[in-house]
Amino acid sequence: MTFFISLFILVMQVLWRYIDDLVGKGLETSVLLELLFYVALQVLPMALPLAILLASLMTFGNLGENYELTAIKSAGVSLPRIMKPLIVFMLIVCIGAFKFSNNVLPVANLKFYSLMWSIRQASPEFDIKEKIFYDGLTDYNIKIERKSKTSDMLYDIMIYDHRNALAKNSNVTVADSGLLEISEDKKHLKLTLFDGIKYDEKVDDSKGRIDRKSKQKFRVDHFKKQVAMVPMVGMDFNRYDEGLFKSNDRMKNLKQLSHDADSIQRMKEDDIQKMKPRITANYFVHQHRISARRRKGPKPEEVDSTIKIKQIEEYPLASIDSAFSTFNAQTKAMIAESAVRRARDTKTQLDEQLASVHKADYKLIRHKIEWHRKFTLSFACFIFFFIGAPLGAIIRKGGLGMPVVTSILFFIVYYIIDTFGLKISKEAIWPPHMGIWLSSAVLFPIGVFLTYKAATDSAILNSDAYVIFFQKVFARFKKKKQAKKA
Repeated sequence: MTFFISLFILVMQVLWRYIDDLVGKGLETSVLLELLFYVALQVLPMALPLAILLASLMTFGNLGENYELTAIKSAGVSLPRIMKPLIVFMLIVCIGAFKFSNNVLPVANLKFYSLMWSIRQASPEFDIKEKIFYDGLTDYNIKIERKSKTSDMLYDIMIYDHRNALAKNSNVTVADSGLLEISEDKKHLKLTLFDGIKYDEKVDDSKGRIDRKSKQKFRVDHFKKQVAMVPMVGMDFNRYDEGLFKSNDRMKNLKQLSHDADSIQRMKEDDIQKMKPRITANYFVHQHRISARRRKGPKPEEVDSTIKIKQIEEYPLASIDSAFSTFNAQTKAMIAESAVRRARDTKTQLDEQLASVHKADYKLIRHKIEWHRKFTLSFACFIFFFIGAPLGAIIRKGGLGMPVVTSILFFIVYYIIDTFGLKISKEAIWPPHMGIWLSSAVLFPIGVFLTYKAATDSAILNSDAYVIFFQKVFARFKKKKQAKKA
């Protein structure tokens, strides 16, 4: 019960996020149901830990509220012994959660994002507003003054035909009234116009320009009734190929993530290795040219960034400063200009390679994050059980009141910490494994602490215990004050 409640709430939250992309697209019921199914699979990693926390709280809270835990403990059965069957069940759930996260979730993500992309690319349904130009049709703009409330009639219609790229306003149709009907295949729009005028400027654009003679060709047609079929491009729903999205890290399992991460790492190392000889080679080439100018020997031929340094080192090199000081002002200016130009070229080349390295770093971090997230789901289920079960035994409140409030508080803390860790991992502030496991590292000690307190029958959440504690503290302060006065 708690699982389906959590799942429903999270699915609705996702739908509200994408509501603008879904409304007005004329999607079939089967497409919407398919989208809901993929959304449910996608949010399951969040719904399952929350459901386990709430269910364990309610179960042990009911046992404590009805004094059943007290009766079991009085028979010599400890709390860990009571939890033992549920721990075995939770191990099975955690293994299933890992299998789901590794095998099912990547496919669900692929299906969801490909379907969502297809929905976003579909044009909205044909809906003309009064006194507003509608540009949803390719190469046409339509404006109406008013619509009939009892029929499909439209009044005071104005249509701009923009098919002529050089003169987009050369063809205008004005009609007193008309009907707009969409064909059954939703690929054509049937326009039936009554009592109208068509203004058509015959512009010849075959030469790629409009001359004065072409602009003077103008025609006006009056009609009682006119019927036209306008193609509706992009109004139908088309599915895009799922292969376009398979390279994303969220669409891969552990094996694929490890393989692609190794490939990205090798590509990054290759890009870094290519940068080193380019910097060193440019430096030695420039130094060699200055030395050659000084000794007035044969100048080296033009070399690219792949030149080997050992070929340049065969020539004797002089000190750059001493060699530069022997030239006249014109030669110095020419050498300085050449050095600046070469430095700029080198910087441009290095910036391009650095951009490739940064892109590889970003992909590598995302792959590592997704790799660790395959394990955090199952571990979060285990942690939330060891928070909910002992906490329910301590607070001794069942039902949907206190357990729901407590579960929401713990889940909000978990979600905030998890979001924070994910953000700093993506920004490369922390290593991916530290950011992804941060929420588990924070909540795991809490689960151990609560389990210990519940096993030892601690009154950690008993209000009477805190009242007695503060009464003792105040009584001690009161005795000290009386002793000082005496």
